[in-house]
Amino acid sequence: MNSKLQTPIDYLKGVGPNRADLLRKELGIHTYQDLINLFPNRYLDRTQYYKIAQLQRNNADVQIVGRVTGLKEVSQGKGKRLVASFKDDTGAMELVWFRGAKWLKESIKLNTDYVIFGKANAFGTNFSMPHPEMELLEEHEKNLRSAMQPIYPSTEKLSNKGITNRVLNKIMQQLFLETHGKFEETLSQNLLSDLKLVSKSEALFNVHFPKNQELLARSQFRLKFEELFYIQLQLILKNLIHKSKIKGFTFDQVGEHFNTFFKHYLPFDLTNAQKRVIKEIRADLGSNAQMNRLLQGDVGSGKTIVALMSMLIALDNGFQACLMAPTEILSVQHFNGLSELCNNLNIRIKLLTGSTKTSDRRIIHEALENGELDILIGTHALLEDKVKFKNLGLAIIDEQHRFGVAQRSKLWKKNTIPPHILVMTATPIPRTLAMSVYGDLDISIIDELPPGRRPIKTVHRFDSNRLKVLRFIRDEIDKGRQVYIVYPLIQESENMDYKDLMDGYESISRDFPSPKYQISIVHGKMKPADKEFEMQRFIKGETQIMVATTVIEVGVNVPNASVMIIESAERFGLSQLHQLRGRVGRGAEQSFCILMTSHKLSSDSKTRLETMVRTSDGFEIAEVDLRLRGPGDIMGTQQSGILNLKIADIIKDNDILKLARFHAKEILKDDPRLIKDQHRPILFTYQQVAKYKNIWNYIS
Repeated sequence: MNSKLQTPIDYLKGVGPNRADLLRKELGIHTYQDLINLFPNRYLDRTQYYKIAQLQRNNADVQIVGRVTGLKEVSQGKGKRLVASFKDDTGAMELVWFRGAKWLKESIKLNTDYVIFGKANAFGTNFSMPHPEMELLEEHEKNLRSAMQPIYPSTEKLSNKGITNRVLNKIMQQLFLETHGKFEETLSQNLLSDLKLVSKSEALFNVHFPKNQELLARSQFRLKFEELFYIQLQLILKNLIHKSKIKGFTFDQVGEHFNTFFKHYLPFDLTNAQKRVIKEIRADLGSNAQMNRLLQGDVGSGKTIVALMSMLIALDNGFQACLMAPTEILSVQHFNGLSELCNNLNIRIKLLTGSTKTSDRRIIHEALENGELDILIGTHALLEDKVKFKNLGLAIIDEQHRFGVAQRSKLWKKNTIPPHILVMTATPIPRTLAMSVYGDLDISIIDELPPGRRPIKTVHRFDSNRLKVLRFIRDEIDKGRQVYIVYPLIQESENMDYKDLMDGYESISRDFPSPKYQISIVHGKMKPADKEFEMQRFIKGETQIMVATTVIEVGVNVPNASVMIIESAERFGLSQLHQLRGRVGRGAEQSFCILMTSHKLSSDSKTRLETMVRTSDGFEIAEVDLRLRGPGDIMGTQQSGILNLKIADIIKDNDILKLARFHAKEILKDDPRLIKDQHRPILFTYQQVAKYKNIWNYIS
């Protein structure tokens, strides 16, 4: 049966080479298997037949039985339209076609019973239906069809070339006739009975030709579960394979560095979330597998302390550690922060970035190779071939989505056995997406803020309130605070009428004149040295206002900055707004985030702004963002290839996703190599869909 599904689509009766070519190009359908997985995106209820006298002015799709009593061609613009009189025993209406008149005129039979289907448009008291679907009543009654009519995904090109929904439906019917509607089962008998799932054959038949709403719902559930189950199986197995195949250094000591820091120099009590995460990391480092862990935590949740304590475990076991950040500003900040924390410990830390002097580089390279240097912090400069460690045991990557896979793998090669990897991000990844995209990484989440951090007050203000906002900024500066003002663009764009940075800078300079006020400006087109100079002025408190584009999004830490103004906030995505808000609220003072917009807002913009005002929970914000933007835009997941879903939707089918992950884990716990008889269909299907064919080579 399975081999039949690999038949090229050209060989299906009713397709032929031309249609096959279009189906390949437009819908990616190459084989019978691809066609069976072209699932309808909605259904029309065809159980009801209307009389012409019953038609309402509601623009709904209706189905009518009647006869064509006359045809005429009417001249229009460049061609002719065909108009038919259509009657039943209660009244008459018109059917209209704007193309294909010649062919239709020859093929329509007069005074013969037809079933027509389409949208009925009202003109005065009369109704007309443009481009109706038409079928002889005799054929209609014979056809393999269901009361619920499936509507398949399509493209303009397919419609123009005559591959309508009706044609797709006919092709699908032919496929079921040729395969006798029998498809191999892909799930185990246990799963089917535990979850009361319909069989594969029944599910496929009822998704394409549903008899009723209930069977359709059960069939969709079955197919969605199956799709998500195999994705989870791949991710969990990838993780198991990784752990059994890639051995890591075993850090079995928690020694002097860690304990001294913990007992005497920890600047504040750890939150329960931080304690939990450190425990998870310690367990990884103590096993003999390489750690591959993603650490998520909102801005200010205390990831840096966790990173440092993980590095101290590496040092206690005689290894070196490194921390790589995406920008020079951020790596300098990490270096300053960690140097301060390690002040009283006998630890050597150095910073390596693009602007490190050649003479300093030489000293760093040498100290790194002979083991005098314990911790190296830096940017991409860490990846250079010249940078050789004596014994790198732990590599930490901050804001990992800014680094490519190739860059990460370079870090792996910095030791004979790959170092343990801890990836950190302040961009909250919705749990749904994390389960699907990062399911092969172990995930730790810091989901509480350190005590004493006051929540940031967020408000939305329209441009008409600008004077009040300016007065508020003056009051905050008078209290000795500093302010960020962020713009979306650098230069005026012809088709976008929102404020650009230079305009903004000029008007801010007028409202806050020197010498009383000093203003910094930072944007992406500045030279790194100029940018750094302006940043430093603001960090030192020499300027009270920082006018910037989103270059300040990641990691700048100025505890005295307590106000974030975001201009044209409707132009930013939710995760960006959340990141920008995280730049304030780093000191003990109450901080504020003001979202400025025009009055013209789309419904998505309103949702984003309302979400920002309502909550500061990064995960809740990420879930809303995922609902608004879909998984493809967030974290570039489309490149992962794993989310090329046919029927499931990881947002709407979140519950099914969790269920699928749970069952995939249970089955692998019981039978990691899937060799039990009952798991045969699962193993067979897994080998069809997975990248890792021979599981047993890896899993003992």
